[in-house]
Amino acid sequence: QVQLEESGGGSVQSGGSLRLSCAASEHTFSNLFMGWFRQAPGKEREGVAVIKSTGTTIYADSVKGRFTISQANAKRTLYLQMSSLKPEDTAMYYCAAGWPVKGALLPSEYNYWGQGTQVTVSS
Repeated sequence: QVQLEESGGGSVQSGGSLRLSCAASEHTFSNLFMGWFRQAPGKEREGVAVIKSTGTTIYADSVKGRFTISQANAKRTLYLQMSSLKPEDTAMYYCAAGWPVKGALLPSEYNYWGQGTQVTVSS
């Protein structure tokens, strides 16, 4: 069982930056993927960025070059540095962990989820 807790959301103007954090209760499982997902009102949850246990990162096309995912503290803290934010980045952002098979950015492939943190970008 992995418990996840996000923090760092907030409101920012277009072009601004935010850093999200996710504290994991443990990271002792082998080959564990951790990632950030988001869900805007009326839309399906989508993958934003994922990091493998090897350190390899995967990004959604919509955030490449603007967002950076990283880990620290023996991989028990997950970060998402978001820059050049756009109004379309407004969503609830979730931290997740699991062992995806069909696709690393597919929300349905993840077993553990945090409660989410809201990010609002105004134009």
